[in-house]
Amino acid sequence: MKLSYKKTEIGLIPVDWEITTIGDLCNIFGRIGFRGYTVKDIVDEGNGAIAISPSNIQDGKTLFKNCTYISWHKYEESPEIKIFDGDVILVKTASIGKTAMVKNLPEKATLNPQIVVFKNIKSNAVFFSYILGFKTIQEQIKTAVVGGVLPTLSQKLIAKFKLPLPSTQSEQLAIAKSLSDVDTLLATLDKTITKKRDLKQAAMQNLLTGKMRLPGFSGDWAVKALGEISICLDYLRVPLNETQRGKILGDYPYCGANGILGYVDDFVVDDDIILMAEDGGYFDEYETRPIAYRMTGKCWVNNHAHILKAKSGVDQGFLFYSLVHKNILPFLASGTRAKLNKSEMNKIQIKLPTDELEQIAISTILIDIDSELNTLKARHNKIYDLKQAMMQELLTGKTRLINKELGNA
Repeated sequence: MKLSYKKTEIGLIPVDWEITTIGDLCNIFGRIGFRGYTVKDIVDEGNGAIAISPSNIQDGKTLFKNCTYISWHKYEESPEIKIFDGDVILVKTASIGKTAMVKNLPEKATLNPQIVVFKNIKSNAVFFSYILGFKTIQEQIKTAVVGGVLPTLSQKLIAKFKLPLPSTQSEQLAIAKSLSDVDTLLATLDKTITKKRDLKQAAMQNLLTGKMRLPGFSGDWAVKALGEISICLDYLRVPLNETQRGKILGDYPYCGANGILGYVDDFVVDDDIILMAEDGGYFDEYETRPIAYRMTGKCWVNNHAHILKAKSGVDQGFLFYSLVHKNILPFLASGTRAKLNKSEMNKIQIKLPTDELEQIAISTILIDIDSELNTLKARHNKIYDLKQAMMQELLTGKTRLINKELGNA
């Protein structure tokens, strides 16, 4: 079936699609006027309803951790902004433009003043939620935001936003189902990645402390200072500013405190090394974010990361996993910017098996888990990119799905 397109103020769309506004498609409700609330209306969990905030919206999904609760009186005072599964919401202040379809509400909920909800949607609601997060609407949001100390969108502005709409509910449903299927796959991968991360965390807690011993190993463990079991290669570090890096762009990683910052055409190290933040590291977030990372091969290192290599008799992998999430806060120099000086770094205590073979066996297990995690993340990223490409095709009508109305489109 040969398709025809028409030019509109929001781009080319199929001739049988229409341009409509959010206000014509649904009702918009928010917490304005008397519906607002103050600190005195905030209550403890269990004594009121969830007040959904921007922090509860991530990547188009609603998550309900660390929620704010408001009194039942405030919840009942405004029935039109009670939230239910299947409602579509949008952030109008602060993280402007974040949107989601509400799913898996754990208990009764209402709105934070930063959120609006769309009710009585005349189109397919899932299709509507996808188009809200797509560039068609997001670009209009960027140009419409009112500046000031706290940029915001009014409900009147939101109502005027234009969107393309397939003329049949069946095509809207087909598009929504295709994108939902991809989201379901992404959610499944997210769960698998989370389980694998939990497994890795448990393995590190047990294997790196000696609480759990691998079969065939029973030798003693020792506690050593980092300076006893590693060599510091900080003399190899060479800092470069952005201008200097811009003049020598290449293929070798340029490494800083927390990872690769760019790529240059030369290297200062060609080895298996551990880079541990000297300053600017995630020291106080060590449980969830790494304070060290491992590089193998040629790279350039600046002066914000210490360069470490295990001494003979110590496995490099074991040393890395012993440091990556270690609490080193007692060793940091205080000041405006926390810093790990070399002398203090060398005092950090590491517990390790005296038998290097046991160290290698432990690090091998953790390396294998990391490899599986990286494979899962790569698959997740590939599917996410596929979803973005699908949205570009389906939500603009460039690609049409087969349905009864369109025939073999």
